Amino acid sequence: MFIEELSPIFKELVHHPVSFLGGLVSGALRLNLADDPVKTWLDQHLSSCSTTSTPGVQNGKASGPQQISID
Repeated sequence: MFIEELSPIFKELVHHPVSFLGGLVSGALRLNLADDPVKTWLDQHLSSCSTTSTPGVQNGKASGPQQISID
């Protein structure tokens, strides 16, 4: 039973070891992710790992509010 509760942790460790260990170290050192050195590194890392698709646009239509006119 105890192993079943820890299995999601082990799955994340196996699939994303660098991210998992980075989160573990930042939590142990109580680093604030909004502080400048950590924030700039995260921004650079996330921009290099981003996908080519534009978020919020599906099938050529934006997912945000749209303006309509009623006659």
